[in-house]
Amino acid sequence: MPKTVYVLNGPNMNLLGTRQPEIYGRATLKDVEKLCRKTAAEHKLVVEFRQSNHEGQIVDWIQEAAAKKAVGIVINGAGLTTTSVAILDAIIAVRLPVIEVHVTNIFAREPFRHHSMIAPVARATMAGF
Repeated sequence: MPKTVYVLNGPNMNLLGTRQPEIYGRATLKDVEKLCRKTAAEHKLVVEFRQSNHEGQIVDWIQEAAAKKAVGIVINGAGLTTTSVAILDAIIAVRLPVIEVHVTNIFAREPFRHHSMIAPVARATMAGF
């Protein structure tokens, strides 16, 4: 049975490619999904790729990942990165390896974006690629 990685995307990530392309680039979320699936397949992994503008839905998916025995979670919390104790608590509760991802370098942006609720419990953070 193939191993599954959940790739979870937060609010407004569905607007990639059209939302402030000078900051976020022109790649769409479909482009990101295609790249994730291709890379996962090269490593014999399966991807559950999801996006929601709703915090509770993301919490549900984090819990689902654990219930379905995923091997890990890659998460771009987007705007919820700086505010969501609920997502932080869900990640702590499920005890799955988590990689935090950001399209932009959050440390080169507005000061309020410099703090991540997810980073302290993530195995790694990738930002600005």
